[in-house]
Amino acid sequence: MPINVIQLRQLLRDKFPGLRTRADELPAKTGDGWASGLAQLDARLGGGFAKSAITEVIAARPGCGSGLLLVHLLRHAAATHQLVALVDGQDSFEAAAVEQSVLSRLLWIRCGNADEAMKTTDLVLRDGNLPVVLLDLALNPESQLRKIPAPTWYRFQRIVEESTAVFVVLTPRAMISPAQVRVTLRSRFDLGALERTQDELLRELEFQVTDARRIAADEPLRKSA
Repeated sequence: MPINVIQLRQLLRDKFPGLRTRADELPAKTGDGWASGLAQLDARLGGGFAKSAITEVIAARPGCGSGLLLVHLLRHAAATHQLVALVDGQDSFEAAAVEQSVLSRLLWIRCGNADEAMKTTDLVLRDGNLPVVLLDLALNPESQLRKIPAPTWYRFQRIVEESTAVFVVLTPRAMISPAQVRVTLRSRFDLGALERTQDELLRELEFQVTDARRIAADEPLRKSA
């Protein structure tokens, strides 16, 4: 069901009474970013996910660990007293597998397709109440993703630039031109992963981190060469 800004603000008031965000609700500071709680990722990010910017996390194939990473970020946020909005682009989040203590600090917005997810994300970012916003498009079909206008991402970037929000988008391919950083998941988990603990699997996550802005700046040079 489509949601409007009035409904969203009421949802925020119902979920988190007393919001606007208090000082103890703000993202933990590690340099200029929000630490993910994964040492191997934070080291590559220079301390954590950038504030006031878009970070794109690319999950190009099944079994690369995107769901594992998403749940970890929600748990880490709850453990460090963060409030988080999760815009679920394909209604795929398994809330039953997450502790109530995590869900109590999570605004989970379930969407049926990418178009609904983008409209909802626009409202969440513009509201400006939540310091961490996650948009999960990793399982949305390509037919939906192709319909997302490129200027939408630039509009989102302008919105987050005026805040201190951490905005992380999970996608199946590189598709966000104004992303400040791209994190590509390189893990390959098989059925044997079901026999290992989540802590073991988190240590096995592999990441490739690139400065997407530098890549975009170099692109005209490669084309003219």
